[in-house]
Amino acid sequence: MELEGRRVIAASRLIVWEKLNDPEVLKAAIPGCTEMTGSPDEGFEAVVVQKVGPVKATFRGVVRLEDVVEAESYRLVGEGKGGAAGFAKGEARVQLTDTPEGHTELVYVATARVGGKIAQLGGRLINGFARKMADQFFARFQNVLEGRAPDEAAPEDEDREAAQG
Repeated sequence: MELEGRRVIAASRLIVWEKLNDPEVLKAAIPGCTEMTGSPDEGFEAVVVQKVGPVKATFRGVVRLEDVVEAESYRLVGEGKGGAAGFAKGEARVQLTDTPEGHTELVYVATARVGGKIAQLGGRLINGFARKMADQFFARFQNVLEGRAPDEAAPEDEDREAAQG
């Protein structure tokens, strides 16, 4: 499955880059993350507790940064194992550009594969879950950078929900 999205973050590209490489910020941004250790140079290790449909699992995973262009882009390559629940593998290309207002546009394209019990849940459920996780991660990341609580609705999210409702 492939996912893509974009967000405009009210921070400079250098600050966004710095925070994309900060384990504490990443831990706050990843839904269900209980542990995050490591560094951009050596890679990160994380523990994430998630429920996908009826399957709840604790995933232990590693993430490496590849094709790094300082303050502009990188590729995240990760793999997580959730015991009997299965596994997830994926990668995401993240690109940062300046906006005329002095903010940063963050664009991502991600691919993911799952196996085990999770894969048996069906493509529609898994794709919906993956989209939700990606959206939540980048919304939470944006909130942390813009001084809001990770779970707080961002102003653009509230506008989008009002238009849909």
